[in-house]
Amino acid sequence: MQPSPFQLVLRVNLRSMGRRFVSLWRHSWLMVGLVTVFLTGYVVLAFGLFFQGLRFLSRFPGLGGALVERLIFLLFAFLFGLLLISNLVISYSNLFRNRETAFLLTLPVSSRAIFQWKLIESTLLASWAFLFLIAPLLAAYGLVNAVAWHFYPAVVLLIGLFIVLPGSAGAWLAVHLAGNLDRKAFQIITAVTLLAVGTLILFRFRPEPIPEAELETRVLTVIDRLLDKTRFAQFPMLPSYWLSSSVQNWADGAVRSAVFFALVLLSHALFFGTWIATCMGGAFYEASSVVQSRGSVFARWKWFQDWQERGRKKKDQVSSRLGRGGLEILLGVGNFLPTDVRALLAKDLRVFWRDTTQWGQTAMLFGLLSIYTVNLRHFSRQLDSPYWISMVSYLNLGACALNLATITTRFIFPQFSLEGKRVWVVGLAPLGLVRVVLLKFWLGSASTLVLTLSLILLSCSMLRLDVGRTAFFAGAITLMSLTLNAVAVGMGALFPNFREQNPNKIVNGFGGTFCLVVSFVYIVGSVALLAVGSPWGWQLTTIGDDAAEGGFNAAKAAFFWTIFALVSALVGWLPLRLGLRRVARTEL
Repeated sequence: MQPSPFQLVLRVNLRSMGRRFVSLWRHSWLMVGLVTVFLTGYVVLAFGLFFQGLRFLSRFPGLGGALVERLIFLLFAFLFGLLLISNLVISYSNLFRNRETAFLLTLPVSSRAIFQWKLIESTLLASWAFLFLIAPLLAAYGLVNAVAWHFYPAVVLLIGLFIVLPGSAGAWLAVHLAGNLDRKAFQIITAVTLLAVGTLILFRFRPEPIPEAELETRVLTVIDRLLDKTRFAQFPMLPSYWLSSSVQNWADGAVRSAVFFALVLLSHALFFGTWIATCMGGAFYEASSVVQSRGSVFARWKWFQDWQERGRKKKDQVSSRLGRGGLEILLGVGNFLPTDVRALLAKDLRVFWRDTTQWGQTAMLFGLLSIYTVNLRHFSRQLDSPYWISMVSYLNLGACALNLATITTRFIFPQFSLEGKRVWVVGLAPLGLVRVVLLKFWLGSASTLVLTLSLILLSCSMLRLDVGRTAFFAGAITLMSLTLNAVAVGMGALFPNFREQNPNKIVNGFGGTFCLVVSFVYIVGSVALLAVGSPWGWQLTTIGDDAAEGGFNAAKAAFFWTIFALVSALVGWLPLRLGLRRVARTEL
């Protein structure tokens, strides 16, 4: 029996992935084993933390069950939103910014078969981190509630059904976004909708100060007010509500109710998954044709055409006088950088800016972190204990560092691989590949440091920390930024993938996963080391007024800071050195 085009595409890709894994195991079995150990350690550590946290909350007198229930609803609601955004971004780049997709469209293969494979691929790429995060949480939740054995296979099935919905919605949005992005009406409606949603979120979830009288006497009223802002997660039409309800009912032994919500989830996954997979092939082909044939998405706006024409004339005038563009002129101010360095920096900045999915995801990640940072001022009003001030400040450092690790892994790690098959041209330049890698390190470090240092200073201001603590956290995030960029650049040079032009696929490979694991382990160890050995570490030993009985220990602080600096230098220097050595051998 002749296989269908979709089966052929699926079989070829599965066989290719299998051979890559076998080749990787044969040539880098030690590294595969090391990554497996790291991943296993992460799962064990995450399981332990989730287990302790859920057990602590469940023992809260009178409100433990309600708190855990609300947290489960809230967690899956936010994860559904993040999955939707992730599927939209990855589906757009995978469908319309991918060389493999462009090649497949030239073959005698139906557009529906191509779209079906890309739908599956995009959903898996967007959901693997979600599965990696949620697995230890659900295992800990089942152990805390002493569930029956059939809870775990049921949860696996429910999670599989759940990821179908954001995957289908993301692909549908990506196709319609690509096909209509250059239309005036679509641009206006999208802008108005985003503005309305942002305004609604701003006013709906604006924190309200809690009077001190209620904090001291009316605990139930205070908790009710705190949980009021999270009731949106229990909206019955959200897929996250069906998943959360099914999981919690199954854990409580209410199997009939759990099966009901599971069937609701199944029906929607089957309907929307089948509809998107079978009916979007033609729309995908038309959208692909539109994307490949259009110029700017604002080409129909007269003001944009006039602005573009003025900019073109000005650029031609400047170029005719100086022989270079505006970016080169900006980088050449003061003549601090050599000409070859300016040329490479201008090239990398232009490539990054022209890839909308790259800087769009960066803006989204730092936008979310900025919202979190700005709202710290409402939270800090309730902090009157040295213990909680220190605890929140170090958790804030960890949040900023984890976001930094996500940025470096997602955007800095694939930079060397994105040179592609033209890397030999760069290698023949007077700079050499070694200096190219070093320049990518310094460019990434400078870019991320400006953003993370601004956020940590803003968050310290919102938490009302003194100058000493602000300088302490600023120094820590600076050193961590250099280290994480060195890890990303070094491992990007150690595990390049010049055959792939999609940064998402490069990051989701072996080297990207290893880089993310090393970064996370380094952050957890560094934050713990700084918290224990900082000048204010004594405030984390006791809760309440007794914390004020501690004291400042300069010798201890200097000792632990020295250890942190040495560990950071070693963690950053080793992969960067190995990457530069491999690049030097490749260049020879």
